[in-house]
Amino acid sequence: MKVELAGRVALVTGAAQGIGQAVADTLVRNGASVVYSDIDGQAAQEAASGGGGALGMALDVADGEAIVAGVGRVVAQFGRIDILVNNAGIGVPASGRKTIDQFDIDAWHELIKIDLTGVFLMSRSVAAIMKQQKSGRIINIASVLGLMPARLQSSYVAAKGGVVMLTKSMALELAADGILVNAVAPGSTQTPGWEAWIKNAGSEAQSLHQRLMAHIPMGRPGTTQEMAHAVLFLAAPESSYITGHVLTVDGGWTAGISRDF
Repeated sequence: MKVELAGRVALVTGAAQGIGQAVADTLVRNGASVVYSDIDGQAAQEAASGGGGALGMALDVADGEAIVAGVGRVVAQFGRIDILVNNAGIGVPASGRKTIDQFDIDAWHELIKIDLTGVFLMSRSVAAIMKQQKSGRIINIASVLGLMPARLQSSYVAAKGGVVMLTKSMALELAADGILVNAVAPGSTQTPGWEAWIKNAGSEAQSLHQRLMAHIPMGRPGTTQEMAHAVLFLAAPESSYITGHVLTVDGGWTAGISRDF
């Protein structure tokens, strides 16, 4: 897929690896000047250098003051922000997957702070810039678990469900300012984190890979590049009449119950 993003400035959070890095690299290949941001600043710089990005910088999406400073740095260097991709996030590790009565309170707060409040804080800061420009795209990385729940991950499900509703709310608020707000909801995606989870001894003992793939009609996880192409579609100039949409990229997982009878 090839679109024309020359002259556009994009800021991608969580861009040092996984979906975020694939998104940032893809935007670069389509002509955008891309800021790779990540809580790990060195990794962000290395990813930006390897992907041909314009800038790699440290950015903690849970830190409101750091966000204001980071967004200010981008605007000072490039003069504008045309595309914001809110990708930074964490999941619930296997050891932390508990029923609601046993779910760790500190783990709850930490995940909500990053996966939901981080999207709010980033969007709040960048939307002010985009309103001055009278144009912009905000693309949030949600999840299929924001559309349908799963057991033992209450914080993640709540956060991603919040991202879905926040996306729609922002779309309503910002359309008059020429800002389009959409989300991509990935299903199982073969990121480094996913690989580590699915291949650990505990997961293998439970045959989690086979059990998970049984719920996906296409029978495989998605790739980070497939998620990046979905973001690229929503960032493209041709997608100029789409806002408030959640693009599900899940191999058919949420299409319905997949079983052999």
